[in-house]
Amino acid sequence: MFEKSVSHLGFLQFETLAGDINANLALVKKNLTDLAPPPGSLIALPEMWATGFVYEQLHQLSEKTPDILLEIEDLAQSHGIVLAGSLPVKEGESLYNKLFFSGLGSPDSHWIAKQQLFAFWQEDKWFSAGNSPSPIDLNGKDLVAGFVCFDLRFPETVRSQCCQGAGIILMSAEWPLARIEQWKVLLQARAIENQAFVVASNACGRWDGLKMGGHSLIIAPDGEILGEAGEAEESVVLPINKEVQKELRQRFNSVAPSPWAVEDADKVLALKDLVEIVAVRKQTGQKIVFTNGCFDILHAGHVDYLQKTRRQGDFLVLGLNDDQSIRSIKGPDRPVNNEQQRARVLAALGCVDAVVLFGEDTPLNLITSICPDVLVKGADWEESEIVGAKEVKADGGRVERIAFVSDTSTTGLIDQIKTMEKQE
Repeated sequence: MFEKSVSHLGFLQFETLAGDINANLALVKKNLTDLAPPPGSLIALPEMWATGFVYEQLHQLSEKTPDILLEIEDLAQSHGIVLAGSLPVKEGESLYNKLFFSGLGSPDSHWIAKQQLFAFWQEDKWFSAGNSPSPIDLNGKDLVAGFVCFDLRFPETVRSQCCQGAGIILMSAEWPLARIEQWKVLLQARAIENQAFVVASNACGRWDGLKMGGHSLIIAPDGEILGEAGEAEESVVLPINKEVQKELRQRFNSVAPSPWAVEDADKVLALKDLVEIVAVRKQTGQKIVFTNGCFDILHAGHVDYLQKTRRQGDFLVLGLNDDQSIRSIKGPDRPVNNEQQRARVLAALGCVDAVVLFGEDTPLNLITSICPDVLVKGADWEESEIVGAKEVKADGGRVERIAFVSDTSTTGLIDQIKTMEKQE
């Protein structure tokens, strides 16, 4: 168990041998022995360091991940350090790129899954994205924010973890030489904006003909580069002074302030305004997701469904039945909450980006007006029954069916309330 406070940061930078787990493990052991990091060190490894990105083999190679983690756990504990690098993990039919922290006494319990998949390298076709993570608690003293390669371009990936107390940021990457200057600038930015130490391990050598960038880094909370590798294989470990970080945050703190700056009511839009906003979002390359419903009494099943729906793309538009259309569907006693109240509550959900009311029998006009990339309905609907499915697919989009959490419904809640009233 890692009990020391982190006193040193370091990285192992090397060329990952595609598909050769034993050779990569041997390389880590050799480099670690040569480096001889002091106990209390946190050492970063490159992305997919044990397997490389051999997509066709990853499902098979991921079966070895538990054994790799056991070996790396023993290795880390023998040195009194923490080792962190990403590995492929299979969960059901899904494959994840998970950043594991080893040396903490439980080989497979401390991890953060890569959140932003790099479509340019077809990662989105092979991997599933992780959820918003919490920082890793190493010892009750040090919280570490973790992120993987392409996550670097999304500041919120790390910011949320630093706002939860992380003072160290660890990156595991396979970043190409062609964009190495961006690598440096972005890592320094993450250090400065979060007033945190950064340790980043990048691969070197080549992958599928592409030259990796190396230039692994250790950065101080003010952005000063404390240590940097070149383009070849290299290992570095350096002491860090946490008093510098403490003094910096005391002088002016850019991490703690977190004012609520969003006016949720602004998410409730007229169709005309929504069409303009969606057009701009599409121009930036965002995938528009659409779903619809009554959402009369918001419950956990709704929230679960909407969160899963939002994960299908980048901007979720929720078509909300107005009061009149609900009465025509569910009878004169509904809705319980009027359309303004329902829209306001739904707009307050972080997973919902826009709410638009509609009064027609179906949302077809909404769907054809915004032309979503992804149309989502409950799994109880057959695709042939889903309004707009044909139009979305004809426009190059896709249709997803997502199951609601069982035993939760507005009707069930209403019946429960009526039963309770009778008992009183």
